Amino acid sequence: MNRPGRNDPCWCGSGKKYKHCHMAFDDRLIAERDLGHEVPDHSLIKTPAQIEKIKESCKINIAVLDYVAEHIRAGVTTEEIDQWVFTETQKRGGIPADLNYEGYPKSVCTSVNEQVCHGIPSPDVVLKDGDIINVDCSTILDGYFSDSSRMFCIGNVSPEKKRLVEVTREAVAKGLEAVKPWGFLGDMAEAVHTHVEKNGYSVVREIGGHGVGLQFHEDPWVGYIGKRGTGMLLVPGMMFTIEPMVNMGKPDVYTSDGDNWAVYTVDGLPSAQWEIQVLVTEDGHEVLSW
Repeated sequence: MNRPGRNDPCWCGSGKKYKHCHMAFDDRLIAERDLGHEVPDHSLIKTPAQIEKIKESCKINIAVLDYVAEHIRAGVTTEEIDQWVFTETQKRGGIPADLNYEGYPKSVCTSVNEQVCHGIPSPDVVLKDGDIINVDCSTILDGYFSDSSRMFCIGNVSPEKKRLVEVTREAVAKGLEAVKPWGFLGDMAEAVHTHVEKNGYSVVREIGGHGVGLQFHEDPWVGYIGKRGTGMLLVPGMMFTIEPMVNMGKPDVYTSDGDNWAVYTVDGLPSAQWEIQVLVTEDGHEVLSW
């Protein structure tokens, strides 16, 4: 840890002397590290100025998903959803973060039924009565990133699919309740998978959430199979996504050979996902994008 002198400006950019700002915070981080805990470095802790910029990006992300919620229905193609996201994001001054990210060809991910994540929008995929779909939207505004996704039930969805969607949403809420300063990522993970498994479903192991804000994907990697008291220490200023992928059947997944992006359940049963972007605060947490 690169620490300033006591009377030097604090590393957080507050303009205060280090001894009056983050010195005690860093002392606690070092003490936790010496106890054997994984602690974040300063690069993972967002400053107040950065948080305000990220929140502006989040406002666009929320507005775009609200637009999707108002217009999505049976008969719409996932290509149309992509066009909505591209247009509405640009109209608000943002850039779709998905577009051209590591070669991804579209502005949003649209994952239908047994698709777990990273479904590529297509004019050939027409939403039908009874489908469930995850729309995963990410925005860049002035170099700051936001990321969240929502599930949509199209028309008359079976009770089994509806329950999967609701239990997944409940699992995110359970995980969020466990996000507290000086707790651990494992606290959140245990809350998520306990609720999922109690309801007879499984959590995907290989794919998880991530830090976000200054980059699209930052450390830490956020998994959902963990134990309370383990994983990275949660401290004020950390920001990450909670986005468990919950399968109706087994947790096993595979990536499509066709496009090398879309992930599917091995057993062909449906999968659901909700994603929120969370900030750890001094007294708990704040949801920035949903």
